[in-house]
Amino acid sequence: MITYLSGGMENAENEGVDWRKMMTEWLKINLGHDVIDPTLESRKVMKDNNAKDFRNWKKTDPIKFKEYFRLLIQQDIDAIIGKADYLIVLWDSSVLKGGGTHGEVTIAHWVNKPIYLVNRLPLEDISSWIFSCSSRMYDSVDHLKNDLLKIYRDK
Repeated sequence: MITYLSGGMENAENEGVDWRKMMTEWLKINLGHDVIDPTLESRKVMKDNNAKDFRNWKKTDPIKFKEYFRLLIQQDIDAIIGKADYLIVLWDSSVLKGGGTHGEVTIAHWVNKPIYLVNRLPLEDISSWIFSCSSRMYDSVDHLKNDLLKIYRDK
């Protein structure tokens, strides 16, 4: 099984690396699942395209920025549709100013992938769209982990 770890990057603390690293380790040890971590995948694209300072391009060269960022978008969409079996989503304030997590959840729902959403916001602050796209919602990572053990332990 392969999971895609969706959540804030652009506006997240440490680009969302820390929770993804923790989940990757837990999934491998406890379920033997592989992980697609978009923070790691985007670093590969960054290196391959000599784009270390790509965030500056948004102001200095918007066309170059858009062309580059579309590579990242396409990579994520391809991973969700063609590789991932399910998504784990961390829904917190960092996703509200971005669009990637919203798009990833929508695409996963469209192609019938299970979406396990860990919510760190008041329920009334989650859009009806995201709420309805998610397969299951959790108030903590620990509750998610317990459920994943029940769902996938023998798969």
